[in-house]
Parts: sequence; C-alpha cells; structure tokens
Amino acid sequence: MPAKILVADDEPDVLFMTAFTLRQLGGFDVIEARNGQEALELSEQHKPDLLVLDVQMPRMTGYEVCRQVRKHATLANTPVILLSAKGQQYEIQEGHEAGATLYILKPYAPQNLVEQVSLLVGSA
Repeated sequence: MPAKILVADDEPDVLFMTAFTLRQLGGFDVIEARNGQEALELSEQHKPDLLVLDVQMPRMTGYEVCRQVRKHATLANTPVILLSAKGQQYEIQEGHEAGATLYILKPYAPQNLVEQVSLLVGSA
C-alpha cells in the first residue's frame, strides 16, 4: 500500500506539479489542500504518513500548520517537509523551530523531493 502524502499549496500550478510528481515518480497516494486550514483539517481526517507544506499560504502558514501538527497526539511524529521560495537563514530556522523535518527551497528538483519523501516514509 503506498504511503499517504498530504500536499498543501495555494498556487494551483505548484500544487498540481508537486502532487503529480509524488504520484507519478514516487507512486504515493496524494491528498491535496489549497490552504493551511484545509491542510490541518485533512491531516486530522486522513492521518497522512507525511506532509509537504508551502510556507506562504492563506488562512494558516506552513509554519503554523506544522506547529499545530506537532501538538496533535496522532500526528505529532509525522514528518513534515516545508517547501518555500524563502531561503533566508532565519526563515529556514523558523521552519525547523516550528517542527519541520526538512526545509526544501523552491524551485526543487522533482526527483530530489521524491527521494526525500521516500526516505522519510521508509519506502526508499
């Protein structure tokens, strides 16, 4: 059974490409969310094996979603990858302080994302 990955991004093209990459190159089962609030709700509902969150989203940032996930009993140990065009050291640091497992800069290499997800969900 493929790992269940939740992908959240408010940019439809980025959401499509990230989900497509994980489905096609990685063979993962992908759940899509279009903002931070939806990402948190779908995470609580579906209990994904890993979350891939854009940092800048409406309703809740990726940082905020990550912090909420870390407080949630059944999601607290779920790996979280933050994707962002924001590459300043303090932004990366904020991601790690929020509880992110990895912080990947956009644009990312699709194969690299699939490899990182595979390593984190143990399907490499």
